[in-house]
Amino acid sequence: MIQALRKLVTFDEFVAKYPDNTGKRYELHDGVIVEMPQPTGDHEEIIVFLVQKFILEYSRISLRYGIPKTVLVKPPESESAYSPDVLILNLPNLINEPLWKKESTVSLAESIPLVVEVVSSNWRDDYLKKAADYEAVGIPEYWIVDYAALGGRRFIGNPKQPTVSLYTLIEGEYQVSQFQGKDRIISPLFPELNLTAEQIFQAGGYPV
Repeated sequence: MIQALRKLVTFDEFVAKYPDNTGKRYELHDGVIVEMPQPTGDHEEIIVFLVQKFILEYSRISLRYGIPKTVLVKPPESESAYSPDVLILNLPNLINEPLWKKESTVSLAESIPLVVEVVSSNWRDDYLKKAADYEAVGIPEYWIVDYAALGGRRFIGNPKQPTVSLYTLIEGEYQVSQFQGKDRIISPLFPELNLTAEQIFQAGGYPV
């Protein structure tokens, strides 16, 4: 389970102290410092697979994108900061990011064409809190990859099964499409991406 240190801190205090030198990963949720759980190998294999797919695709169509190792996303007017499992940056827009140079933090929708969260034990954050905050930032595309079907039935159905939920920003609000099994992922950012939900889950060793 996630361990939260309940003393409220500001974003500036958070970035001044975390991440620390222990190798642990932290996020800031409304002023609360949250220590993220150590991910499983399956979780990381899915991230590696998606990063490879995204890099091949945006390189193929000559987009000036990049996938950083450690960058924070800060929602507007909020003492929160998230470290997505996969974050695609629009590199030319980083010059407009006020927190980029010193704190490797982005807060403008124009800098963040797509984020991905791969679901683990803190699934409520992915489906509820982060979906709302990424929507507030204006991130055009948000993927939730629930490879182990951990999310609540109201999000992935009953019976629960591995699901990719793809949130697309339309007129300032997220609309969700869901993909399972052999469904081809329909991505507005990468319309020619040849990828199925099944391929993503199998990258983590999950048969479907």
